[in-house]
Amino acid sequence: MPASSEQIVEQIVVLPKHLHARPAGQVAQTAARYADTTIELVADGRSANARSILAVMGLGAVAGSEVRVRAAGGDPAAATRDIIAILTSPED
Repeated sequence: MPASSEQIVEQIVVLPKHLHARPAGQVAQTAARYADTTIELVADGRSANARSILAVMGLGAVAGSEVRVRAAGGDPAAATRDIIAILTSPED
């Protein structure tokens, strides 16, 4: 994670749906828009770089799981807000 002088934003959400390929892809696309921000998802003791679809899917997070979204550098508040919007949106 970042140097201690950078702002870190963290928020925990409870997933209303499984974190499968579609939302993982949306998370990765959104994270890629924040090139100067490090974004990490943590679930059940495992962490994943939010820019990697496979890493996000590899968390194995299912509906009801708690997921911590941690962002630093760049615009961490906006990045966290946008990732959480994807994670908490109802199933399509």
